[in-house]
Amino acid sequence: MANIYRKIYKEIKKYPTIVIARHIGADPDALGSEFALKELILNKFPNKDVYAIGNPSNRFKFMGALDKPENIDYTNALLIVLDTPDIKRIDGAKISDYKNIIKIDHHPVVDSYANIELVDDTASSTSQLILEFIFKNRLKLTSSIAKNLYTGIVSDTGRFMHSYTSHRTFELVTKMLKKTNLDFTNIYEPLYMRPLPEFRFQGYIYENMEVTPSGLAYIKISEDLLKEYGVDSASSGNIISELKCIDEIIVWIFLTEDKKSNLIRANIRSRGPIINEVAAIYGGGGHKFASGARLTSWSQADNLIEDLEKITEQYQKNKASVS
Repeated sequence: MANIYRKIYKEIKKYPTIVIARHIGADPDALGSEFALKELILNKFPNKDVYAIGNPSNRFKFMGALDKPENIDYTNALLIVLDTPDIKRIDGAKISDYKNIIKIDHHPVVDSYANIELVDDTASSTSQLILEFIFKNRLKLTSSIAKNLYTGIVSDTGRFMHSYTSHRTFELVTKMLKKTNLDFTNIYEPLYMRPLPEFRFQGYIYENMEVTPSGLAYIKISEDLLKEYGVDSASSGNIISELKCIDEIIVWIFLTEDKKSNLIRANIRSRGPIINEVAAIYGGGGHKFASGARLTSWSQADNLIEDLEKITEQYQKNKASVS
């Protein structure tokens, strides 16, 4: 594994222009790793043109500003795609334009689309892989780089509570904190601060979600409902992890209407059944216990609910037979 970190560094050295992309629907891990890698490369190679691209996220605008490059010579440009397992979810970059492509990701493989691929689905986050890249190549770790990487790691691990948080995660974070003296306590407020309408919307979800006897919870959220509460579709994603501590629920899904994009966003979480295989049937994907999909109709959403109910029921049966 150490060789691939060195190989990626050598490729970065070769190219005068480097574009860093990540997945659509940016989250703190995607943005944190993107901004950190950009700064890392520019610190080491100040004469290179390095761009962090993709649609901005209003929710996470405090993390930094994205670039809108023009007149790039793609014939001699390197594209680095972060945190994105499949081609269709790459935000703002067409891979066929670039001379060379590197993929760095911690999701299970969906598409193999890069010339060099660093994929480790045992890592907590792509930010963890960038931190590993820094230490393997003995690169300079600044406080601002550390802040972005810590933000990405703490967000994707659910404040170090998710199952894919490993001893390696803690080792790397500890080493980073020792080297930079990062005041990580100031990171949590902008990351987790939410407006009052979102908490009121959260109350609506608790009151109106359906919960099946097997432990599947689901709710359909129309755009009119979002407007009524003064929130947007991203609010569902901010709330979904809160259901993890409800004893009667082991799988839960939020289905949020997005009329502008003419789709329904499915956010799925689990405390046991593997859900990414079901999400993949509907063109989505993700981790075993945290996945998503973009659906085209409410009837398709109903089918997804049925499929999740089947795996939830089977999980409960298997659990009962063992005990």
